[in-house]
Amino acid sequence: MPLLQEKKHTIEDIYALPEGTRAELIDGKIYYMAPPSRQHQRIVLAVSRKIADYIDSRKGSCEVYIAPFAVFLNKDDINYVEPDICVVCDKDKLDHKGCHGAPDFVVEVVSPGSNGRRMDYIIKLFKYQKAGVREYWIVDPIDQTVTVYDLEHDDIGKYTFSDKVEARIYPELKIDFSTLNID
Repeated sequence: MPLLQEKKHTIEDIYALPEGTRAELIDGKIYYMAPPSRQHQRIVLAVSRKIADYIDSRKGSCEVYIAPFAVFLNKDDINYVEPDICVVCDKDKLDHKGCHGAPDFVVEVVSPGSNGRRMDYIIKLFKYQKAGVREYWIVDPIDQTVTVYDLEHDDIGKYTFSDKVEARIYPELKIDFSTLNID
């Protein structure tokens, strides 16, 4: 008896979802997302503000985006993600729909439950690394940790919410998580 093959979805299927449905598409598989918690949103706002303020203070050309913001990761029709925070430095990757290709810097805030953890720590880490993201942070409110993946230099740093976390692509950017109002 032949095995049933799971349907490979495309970005067209993502756009056909009912209004307000949040989902990502990785290798043709749809992953539905629950609405973010209040703490999740506070973290996204605080961290994105710090990154944007840093870039603005140096009159940088990179742009900071927060979810929902479409990233067509591999410039194909079977991969579509909405990182919690992404920084794009190559303006040629941007158009009215979102970012086509890998952002330079991505931050994901882990959602509760095993799916969120698996998604951020395994699936997205692999996809971001393969696509060419330079730096990837996983902010985990449950464990109160920040894992920094310097994907350009194959290096990993592990921090707590009481540490100053240094960005690898912006060595002068340090975010002191102990001063962020994210409870």
